[in-house]
Amino acid sequence: MDEKTGTLRKQRGRASVVFENPPVITAAASTVGKKEGDGPLGEFFDRVELDSMLGKKTWEEAESELQSRTAGLVIEKSGLSKEEIRYSFAGDLLAQLIATSFGNMNLEIPMFGLYGACSTMGEGLGLGAMCVEGGFADHVLVSASSHFASAEKQFRFPLEYGNQRPYSATWTVTGCGTVLVSSGDYRGKEPPLAKITGVTTGKIVDMDFHDSMNMGAAMAMAALDTILRNFRDLGVDETHYDKIITGDLGTVGRRLLLDYLMKAGYRIESRYMDCGIEIFSPEEQDTHAGGSGCGCSAAVLCGYVLPKIKSGEWKRVLFLPTGALLSTVSFNEGKSVPGIAHGVVLETPTPL
Repeated sequence: MDEKTGTLRKQRGRASVVFENPPVITAAASTVGKKEGDGPLGEFFDRVELDSMLGKKTWEEAESELQSRTAGLVIEKSGLSKEEIRYSFAGDLLAQLIATSFGNMNLEIPMFGLYGACSTMGEGLGLGAMCVEGGFADHVLVSASSHFASAEKQFRFPLEYGNQRPYSATWTVTGCGTVLVSSGDYRGKEPPLAKITGVTTGKIVDMDFHDSMNMGAAMAMAALDTILRNFRDLGVDETHYDKIITGDLGTVGRRLLLDYLMKAGYRIESRYMDCGIEIFSPEEQDTHAGGSGCGCSAAVLCGYVLPKIKSGEWKRVLFLPTGALLSTVSFNEGKSVPGIAHGVVLETPTPL
């Protein structure tokens, strides 16, 4: 409680926020590619696009179309018009956010373009929720996408090169997840999918890591830092959550995170999930360490996680998209690969 104003103090600790009037996620939509549709979670996604080009001439145009179609679907689900949505918070992996800018152009919704690498969905949810709870908007869109071929083209080698990938490498997900975040007054309306009760914003963690084909290891310490910060800021431990869900650490990053959390005195393995591990079947799909990309955690959140929160199967979840902050420029100049992770606390809506 703030002694000066007599109101609930929303700031907690150094990096967290707890909402007095939690915003809610009222609609969600997910679109993925064929490989993702063939994976273990395929049945949970709204759309599976069999054409990886989505009818376009370039991979970048295909990813823009992925964002455009998913945003259109979530607006349709919400029952709102585009004019009723005040802002869009959206991002992707490509330079200058070209998938987002071209994909959102026809929406004609004022947009904040975000880049947090694969943590972008967490960044967007945090900013969108603060915008809504602060009274600056009644409804905002939050979206993140990635495309295997556009990411490989920018960060790796041309697909025609056919380079071999080490087992630590992950497979960039072709997918997009979009949610509508609205003010918490939903009386007389369809119950929302989840309420956003808190946010823990991550800091950049640089372990002087230089292997661009092992993103899980580069991001694991950032995930560790944000989880520990969330526990300290909120005065909780791992038992506070039914699930702690990282974005795309994969099998390598997962092991590092669990080991270091155990050293810190926390055992989360029984309640831990990684979207990158869940989205593919490694035995059947040859994705090595798992899935990655902005669209990985975004699509899994929208298709798989939110329905479980709404049903009450998972009553409180710490959703923690993870990102590796590199570019071809910085990496080729010999820079390290820093990581970042943003935490969002999602809870089952209480009846009004």
